[in-house]
Amino acid sequence: MSEIASTHDQTTGGGGTGMKKELTLFNFFTIGFGAIIGTGWVLLVGDWMILGGGPIPAMIAFAIGALFLVPIGMCFGELTAAIPISGGIIEYVDRTYGRKMGFFTGWMLLLGNAPLCPWEAIAISTLLTDRWSQLPALTWLRSVRLYSILGADVYLWPTVIALCFAVLVIYLNFHGAGAAAKLSGFLTKALLAGMVLAMVISFMTGSPSNALPVFSQVTDAAGGSSTDATSLLGGVVAVLVMTPFFYAGFDTIPQQAEEASANLDWKKFGLIPAIALLASGIFYLVCIYSFGTIVDWHEFVTLSVPALAVLERINIFFYLAMLTIGTLGPLGPMNSFFGASSRLMLAMGRKEMLPPSFAEIDPRSGAPRKANIVMAVLTLVGPFLGRNMLVPLTNVASLGFIFACTMAGFACFKLRKTEPNLPRPYKVNGGMAGIVCAMVAGIIVIALMVVPFSPAALNGVEWVITIAWIAVGAGVLLAYGNKHADADKREAAAR
Repeated sequence: MSEIASTHDQTTGGGGTGMKKELTLFNFFTIGFGAIIGTGWVLLVGDWMILGGGPIPAMIAFAIGALFLVPIGMCFGELTAAIPISGGIIEYVDRTYGRKMGFFTGWMLLLGNAPLCPWEAIAISTLLTDRWSQLPALTWLRSVRLYSILGADVYLWPTVIALCFAVLVIYLNFHGAGAAAKLSGFLTKALLAGMVLAMVISFMTGSPSNALPVFSQVTDAAGGSSTDATSLLGGVVAVLVMTPFFYAGFDTIPQQAEEASANLDWKKFGLIPAIALLASGIFYLVCIYSFGTIVDWHEFVTLSVPALAVLERINIFFYLAMLTIGTLGPLGPMNSFFGASSRLMLAMGRKEMLPPSFAEIDPRSGAPRKANIVMAVLTLVGPFLGRNMLVPLTNVASLGFIFACTMAGFACFKLRKTEPNLPRPYKVNGGMAGIVCAMVAGIIVIALMVVPFSPAALNGVEWVITIAWIAVGAGVLLAYGNKHADADKREAAAR
């Protein structure tokens, strides 16, 4: 443990950083699990079945997707256990590939994390508008229409309620990682309750035969959707290319490593990102199977928001319970990505990649003050934007996320050679071969998103957003470029 503390002091410039050391292994797990599991399993499970041609192809794809990303999770585990600081991805890449690449990696991960906070606020507002307002006692939710933006109506009361949820997340994060971690723990239990509820309903009313045949095309699904794949393999691939979008979030675990409790077992910590991925994979598999067997899946996908619609048919109590869990679901990603994004900005402030004020820590809460303010403003804007405003950011955020994850694999590989004596409480299972698997996995996913004609390729609007973000980042780096020489000299002296 003393070696870890020494590494920490060398990396951050020595001494205490003002951040509270209070997060446990379970806290880190719930941060990652809560970031991964939002409302997709409730709102989009029908779309997964349509895309894959049934529940079974969708389950196979999600299982492969989880296993595909596990090596990347293990690379994060090794790096974080060796260099346990906030926003560590910037330090890992800076130490191996230089300041500019370290900045660019952190900047892209910020694109992958920060926009998801307002997006989750929009998800809450959407559920209130579309589902809760249909209940006779809650029709007032749609009584006051404020305006329309990009074809989406924004209503007063859903916006106010979504703002209250956002304020809760902001309040907890301003009071430190420990307070925010309690929310993640509660939401993890709520999500598991939703999974169990789906299992119970499937067991009571459904049949495994409802998931058959293993593959078949549908042409009359909700919203006019249809299955484009023509075979089981095609169905699996069609779902597989989008699974990284629904596993994004395990990278939030390392971003708050500096706030780990003093007696944390770093060897066990190294496995937490991979465990969060596997647990999320099991969660998705159980939910897809449960919803795919409650009724014949061909009938299931003809309903609007089928996971909720079919429960409404079966039992109003089950429906309200699942709707409540689904509405609370976005709080998990919002909470985790809020904390991760603020720690990224903190790390960039320390490196003088952003104004030094971003490195300031609140002495009472141990939270990054200015970074939290930026994230609070961004999160509060969300409910006012309407459901269609941030749709293009979904794929853009995924590209930023997977790029940073791939760079973590490359940094882990190079650090083994450049700093072989760095204390590593945990090492990637499979050694260098395991790290290479992480690098290859990341490259494949990036290729699927940037190569034209790929099912997951970015469209024109998404490329505009990505290029604009990179251009802004280049301007920020240029503005602070004259400071990099002094910063590098100080870091070299500290090491």
